[in-house]
Amino acid sequence: MSLWRARMTEPAVSAAEEELFGGALRYDAAWSEHERSRVEVTLLSALRSMPRLVGATVKRAWRADRSGLVVLGIAEVGQGIAAAIGLLIVNSVMHALLGGGSAPERLHQALPAVVAGACAAVIRSLFAGLSTSRAGRLEPLVERIAQVQYLKAAAEVELEAIEDPEFKRLMDVAQFGVDASRRMISACIAALNGVISLVSAAGVLSVLDVRLLPMLLLIAAPRAWGAMRVAQERYVSRLTWVEHLRASRLLGNLLTERTAAQEVRVHQVGPFLLTKYEQMATTAESEQRRLATRKAMIELLAASMSGVATALTYAAVYGMITAGWMSLAVAGTAILAIRSGSASLGSLVMNLNQLNEESLYVRDHEAFVTGAVTRTIPHGGEPLASRLGSVELEKVSYRYPDREHAALHEVSLRLEMGHVVAVVGENGSGKSTLMKVLSGLISPAGGTVRFGRQHLADVDRRQVFARVSVLTQDFQRWPLTAAMNLRIGRPEHPHTDDALMRSLRHADADRLWEKFPAGWQSLLGRMFRGSADLSGGEWQRIGLARTHWRTVTQDADSVLIVDEPTSALDPETEIEAFRRVRALASPRRVVVLVTHRMSGVRHADMIHVLHQGHLVESGSHQELMARPDGRYRAMFLAQAAEYASIADDHVPGPRAGAPTPRGQSS
Repeated sequence: MSLWRARMTEPAVSAAEEELFGGALRYDAAWSEHERSRVEVTLLSALRSMPRLVGATVKRAWRADRSGLVVLGIAEVGQGIAAAIGLLIVNSVMHALLGGGSAPERLHQALPAVVAGACAAVIRSLFAGLSTSRAGRLEPLVERIAQVQYLKAAAEVELEAIEDPEFKRLMDVAQFGVDASRRMISACIAALNGVISLVSAAGVLSVLDVRLLPMLLLIAAPRAWGAMRVAQERYVSRLTWVEHLRASRLLGNLLTERTAAQEVRVHQVGPFLLTKYEQMATTAESEQRRLATRKAMIELLAASMSGVATALTYAAVYGMITAGWMSLAVAGTAILAIRSGSASLGSLVMNLNQLNEESLYVRDHEAFVTGAVTRTIPHGGEPLASRLGSVELEKVSYRYPDREHAALHEVSLRLEMGHVVAVVGENGSGKSTLMKVLSGLISPAGGTVRFGRQHLADVDRRQVFARVSVLTQDFQRWPLTAAMNLRIGRPEHPHTDDALMRSLRHADADRLWEKFPAGWQSLLGRMFRGSADLSGGEWQRIGLARTHWRTVTQDADSVLIVDEPTSALDPETEIEAFRRVRALASPRRVVVLVTHRMSGVRHADMIHVLHQGHLVESGSHQELMARPDGRYRAMFLAQAAEYASIADDHVPGPRAGAPTPRGQSS
């Protein structure tokens, strides 16, 4: 690899990675979106991009805290002015010390300049403290504003946007723009500090002797180049060895996590994976050793070029002194200014590197917030009537953006308040999509949805959401208290312990109270100390209790959608759960039961059968079973036969020659 430019190369793949992963392990995750971004940044491109990056950061900070930004700017400029004054004071001190007269006289002449230099240093420190204070206030403000923008946009977009792979990926990447916004503040301040210090040094040199300016660039340029190259080499190398580290850490997690623990022990996988872990870790270490060698070579080359430039500068200064063009005092001050300016340029390069990288994530954040505006759930519309009577879908069609075939095709059905309606069909038949349309989460591409006499497109969608309750197979298991896990179904509604207990009893979950170490304040979730650890079936009871709490607090016609609610329950408990779900029907509520388990729908008032997005049958259980060639009948009989087969199974007797169980005669 050339010393002059860093280039990405394919990382060496260890035999362990080839065997386990088929090659290098590269994550397709949001945080890896701009992993290779810094490789193509050069010193000139970084300097050219600085005004744009600083301008964007200043705009963001201006929106967050105008007065704080103004004070911060004054503090940074003040530091630069104090630094320049300090260098000029050094020049005065050196003139006094190198002038004529005795030593005590020269010291006496230098004393006022020394005092002034001390005051300038104190003032610079005060400005630095003020800058640190204001930056410390500004950074969290910018971060909070960016985070609120992100979360607000994410929470208010249509469900269709969340299910769009491209938009979802942008959403995932955009979250890293929040931290990047904060880091850009500190990087921008450091970069501005470097620029101001560099300008101060250049200004002092111009005052002393304008011919000294090229010397500053001559010494600083190699150092800046070296800083950029070392940063890029470290970055490229990190991208190489981090892949090996990720692979080895993945194995480390597999050896320690709970889900793999049984197989790791029973199958004796541990020693095998540990060997592979060591091989991958060794490969990563070899890459880091290579980086250390490269870094040393680049730093040596940069130091050599800077050393040659320094020698030429000293020779030029010596020539100017001997020719009488420059005094010793000016020469000494010039050397200090040159060294200060070159150091400022080196730190400026590092901060510009960070600014360029962070700006990519901030740009993603802004693109997401801007794009989310066009996909936000619309505000406003007609108020939804209290009395609906029914919800009706007429020739509703819908196709997901990334799929070729429609999930629903001209589906028409009517849901009457007070009824229990079942929607059945095999996986992929369109059941869940139909429920999303019914609940207002997605808008149909064709057809109409009416709540009472009002079209869904004309109604305030948030009022529709207020009338819909949803209990799905993958309902959220909130890592909150037991009380909040119920209340979150309608968190703003006043509650009492007795009211929550009634919801718990409705779900046959009151026996779980014994598992709550702190009563209603018990945290639910394994990750917390002192929390209650619930099984899948127990969580489904919590979900049903949450649904009960939401439905009983509604005072208008509403829809309850229950989508595959009993997947983690045993057959006996499943039958009881279906009974409790049906009991939630009331004159002002329709219960929509979505399932492929036929045993739970036979008591529904109306059953609708979906197949490949089409509504193929509708009727009661008796009506549908009376159709000899009906799809519902075939599905019901197939499941009934399977249960009958299980019931008829018997345990075979012992094989001939098998040992007789202890306590029995052969």
